[in-house]
Amino acid sequence: MAMRKSLESKSSNKLVITSVAFQDHLMRSLLHPNFSFSDPLMRCRRKAPRNPHAGRGVDKKGLQRQDGRDETEYVLDPAPPPLTLAQKMGLVASPAERLTENEWMQVKARSVQQGDSAQPCAICREEFCLQPQVLLSCSHVFHRACLQAFERFSGRKCCPMCRREQYETRVIHDASRLFRHQCATRIQAYWRGYVARKWYRCLRKTICPKDKRLQRKFFEAKLQELNDSFVRYCHTDTEAFLSDIDRSLSSSRRVFQQLERKSVSEPQENDWDRIQSQVIQRGVWDCPICLTALHSLDLPTEAGTSNHQQHRRTVLLSCSHLFHQLCLEAFEAFTADSRPSCPLCRSVYHKKLI
Repeated sequence: MAMRKSLESKSSNKLVITSVAFQDHLMRSLLHPNFSFSDPLMRCRRKAPRNPHAGRGVDKKGLQRQDGRDETEYVLDPAPPPLTLAQKMGLVASPAERLTENEWMQVKARSVQQGDSAQPCAICREEFCLQPQVLLSCSHVFHRACLQAFERFSGRKCCPMCRREQYETRVIHDASRLFRHQCATRIQAYWRGYVARKWYRCLRKTICPKDKRLQRKFFEAKLQELNDSFVRYCHTDTEAFLSDIDRSLSSSRRVFQQLERKSVSEPQENDWDRIQSQVIQRGVWDCPICLTALHSLDLPTEAGTSNHQQHRRTVLLSCSHLFHQLCLEAFEAFTADSRPSCPLCRSVYHKKLI
């Protein structure tokens, strides 16, 4: 009888301990850790867990601060709570142990091999750039803000890619390093392109090309540069400078014309014969002014000329050109110079009727 009572007391004590263990496990795991039965409204007072690494390199918006460039990787999950009595007694399965540093390195190597950091975030489909990035224990990578929003709206901790529950998160900086490398590469490419284009432009300005059209453009550009530099360094007015040039040319032309007139002497009879032979050799029998046939007793005429044209007298100039007398007199009447020049060769002449 006593043995039976002792066995019943032991079994009751064991049942009590088991029930207490299950109750403690329910209180710690299923309910909130800060849940209080003394609160009449049955509300739980939640306090955000403080992360010693938070605020050191990331602000509230998830953007990296300018002064914090620490790229130390750390685990975001808080330290696991102590084991409950039910877990110690083996009534409830114990939680999985946290990943070690070597295991995290293996997970990261698998993520790098998959190229997750080089691809957009699977939640927002945007590039990581310099925004905070988290690595899950299932080797998937997301924006930290995107993962927090996904957990808040889904109501459970589940990987958006592989649906694995109860994962661990670790802050990494692989995407920011890749983004900085891409930016540096792009800046170097732009700078090298600018240097190459500048060098090519200088080369085109100094070396003459082989193509004829390019050579023409090259020399035109050189001449334009010379003209621009000449005008730029000229301290006088351009219009006055050009007018001075015109006056100088006109005065020089007048001097040369006077010298030419003084040097021209009246031809002798032998000279007129020689000039007349030159006219016959040339074989031109039309007046250059009126473009009608010429007529003279000494020179041949074309067939079919009228009697009026045959009685128009011809003038032979000392420059061996023939004109109608009336045409030459009309030309001399309209000339402003005191001594007109030949209408064809512009030289001072002596004339003779033939």
